Amino acid sequence: MKTGGQGGHSGHPHISRRELLMLVGGAMATARPALAQQNAMPVIGYLSYFGNRLDSPGMVAFRAGLSETGYVEGQNVVVEYRGAQGHAKRLSALAADLVAGHVNVIVAVGGNLPAVAAKNVTSEIPIVFITGSDPVKDGLVASLARPAGNLTGVTTISSELNPKRLELLSDLVPEAKVVALLGGQISVIPNIQEAARTKGIQLLVVEAHTEPEIDTAFARIAGAHAEALIVGDSVLFSVEREHVIALASHYGIPAIYHWPEFAAAGGLLSYGASAAFAFRQIGIYTGRILKGDKPADLPVQQPTTFELVVNLKTARELGLTVPPSILARADEVIE
Repeated sequence: MKTGGQGGHSGHPHISRRELLMLVGGAMATARPALAQQNAMPVIGYLSYFGNRLDSPGMVAFRAGLSETGYVEGQNVVVEYRGAQGHAKRLSALAADLVAGHVNVIVAVGGNLPAVAAKNVTSEIPIVFITGSDPVKDGLVASLARPAGNLTGVTTISSELNPKRLELLSDLVPEAKVVALLGGQISVIPNIQEAARTKGIQLLVVEAHTEPEIDTAFARIAGAHAEALIVGDSVLFSVEREHVIALASHYGIPAIYHWPEFAAAGGLLSYGASAAFAFRQIGIYTGRILKGDKPADLPVQQPTTFELVVNLKTARELGLTVPPSILARADEVIE
């Protein structure tokens, strides 16, 4: 009896090993396009020091920048969001998770810590960052013009604007002789120290690294009879924005902040780069990298315009009259 008779039990003719391999190969070939289609869209890993609110102005600006390069989330690009919720220690694990997921590019926002965390876990995947400090001094890039490695992005040069913030405070509170600078990591402050000396102002530098330290810092600032305050761009203060603004109100201290969001939330004044500029730019850079550009060939961008936002309601609560010179220069006045 021929061996082919065994196939009669199952109702199929005999299939040789060669034919079986051809069939399996054909089945795999037909499966491949579906798998390829599934993996066709590039993946962006979005690493934030905070949470990720998809309707936030920064996120809207980021997506607008992406769309300028032809990428629309959900249509031809996937975005994997990871947020540390203000806990710096979580950033390393979140960055490693994105690397393990083989994302095509990592976007790091919320200060220099997310970029540092991403840099520490990959030297190959491109990283696009936003930072308020000097990315060269932070070791993120070799230079602004020629980043050299796998990182590029935007620096808002926020700390460089502190002398200007001091000038605005002096115009608003001309009698202030003691001005506090609240910082998260005070490293290089000679520019504002020199500006304070020139104006005959005593500069009180106070640091805060945790939420409880913010309360302690404000108590110290009030105890030193500081008549005005510059709040630094620490990610801690951004996370605790409403708490910081409430403390300034509680102690009756006129304060100037770095981001427009602070003035919008009830802060007296803000002066700094538009957050929309920075987020739109990293969206554009992310899209360009997905199209094949190398981070090393994309210079770190710096803003060319800065926004002054004045909250008149808060000024009235503090018993201050905002001089016409400030109102004339303001990009936005909140009634």
